[in-house]
Amino acid sequence: MNTETEAVTPESEPTHRRGIKSFVLRQGHMTAAQQKAIDEQWARVGVDYRPQVVDLDAVFQSTKPKVLEIGFGMGTATAEIARTLPDMDFLAIDVHGPGVGNLCKLIAEHNIGNIRVMRHDAVEVVENMLAESSLHGIHIFFPDPWHKKRHNKRRLIQVPFVQKLLPKLQSGGYIHLATDWEEYALQMLDVLNQFPEELQNTAADFAPTPAYRPETKFEARGKRLGHGVWDLVFRKK
Repeated sequence: MNTETEAVTPESEPTHRRGIKSFVLRQGHMTAAQQKAIDEQWARVGVDYRPQVVDLDAVFQSTKPKVLEIGFGMGTATAEIARTLPDMDFLAIDVHGPGVGNLCKLIAEHNIGNIRVMRHDAVEVVENMLAESSLHGIHIFFPDPWHKKRHNKRRLIQVPFVQKLLPKLQSGGYIHLATDWEEYALQMLDVLNQFPEELQNTAADFAPTPAYRPETKFEARGKRLGHGVWDLVFRKK
């Protein structure tokens, strides 16, 4: 999960401290095309943060099942998934300004109608804006692995965060995680297995990559480095 600190995006970064964050602050460069896409598309596809529950059907003007995607990077995979699954709506959240701009650009170029974009800390969005049982699915693909052991506590996929996500997920809904870092994959599996009363693994351990998930740049990079890729798909009982 990335972000940059330019003050030219729809929202400024959260300035307070919190126990869980869905991102790490990093520098980035907003291109003119990315900024133009935000300027021109935000009124149509952007959702500003506000600390109150929103009606996602009203946001999308659609009653399709809703999928939350946390940390979409440059948005390429998000756009492809939304085009592959036109019968679902996707709320895509990231704090990386260039990525937000690029996704807005892709939405315009491909005339994608089933994505809404937020630039905010996803943890706050989950806590304050999403109604219980409002989500059909949750996608978190290639979150920062924080591979140094002393940094493992910064990983997003931990029990406290999953505890925040589960009430927002409908019965029969799913959580789909993916990583190219084996040790993090094992941690993800352990975390989700700690909710046996609420979640059921769709596989014995790791799942085959669902057909709707395209290969991301992170996945391709991992394969070049000789890493494996692990998908986990759990359903809510």
